[in-house]
Amino acid sequence: MKGMLTLLRRLHRDERGAEGLEKLLIVAAVVLPLLGLLIYFRDYITDWVGGEAVRIRGSSDSYDPQAF
Repeated sequence: MKGMLTLLRRLHRDERGAEGLEKLLIVAAVVLPLLGLLIYFRDYITDWVGGEAVRIRGSSDSYDPQAF
């Protein structure tokens, strides 16, 4: 019983890997809300990106090399 108690105390004091876990939790705290916003506003983002692509493509189709 005493050996088991000693083992549990050593495991409780061991902090190896804690820094990596903390970094992972911080990244998750930033990424998950951002992912939620991207999913929530995906239709608006899709429309905006599509409109910008059409605008850019439209301006490149009207290229006139004589204009320079």
